[in-house]
Amino acid sequence: MDKRTDNESDSISDELTPTGELTLKLPASHAATNMFGDVYGGWVTSQAVLAAEMRAAVESEGRVATVSVGSLDFFSPVLVGTILCFYTDIIEMGRSSVRLRVEVWGRCPDGRALRKVTETECVIVAIDEDGHIRRARS
Repeated sequence: MDKRTDNESDSISDELTPTGELTLKLPASHAATNMFGDVYGGWVTSQAVLAAEMRAAVESEGRVATVSVGSLDFFSPVLVGTILCFYTDIIEMGRSSVRLRVEVWGRCPDGRALRKVTETECVIVAIDEDGHIRRARS
């Protein structure tokens, strides 16, 4: 049994804040729901990859492609209307690739507390117009 007081629980949750750069922000819609009416985890994952690609494209100055996506554990369900914020942080910049951490945070439409939904790591590679790997920066 958890013996923390309500004040202790509040101070612990207050310490959780997003890390990285806000890269993508959008509401979860009815079009992305599963059979139970919750937002489908695959949709959230695809948006996390999109955020990683957007950040990597800026960092590598051009076209990119996803090489890998790490595992995701969902900490809470995402309801329709939740405003999702995708924060990206560069972990490593290689010759032709970027490894990023993506944190997904959600806020209910009424503005209540921001909560962490999931996180993952992605590796994105810089490619040229023919789809061949290129140097990440000119």
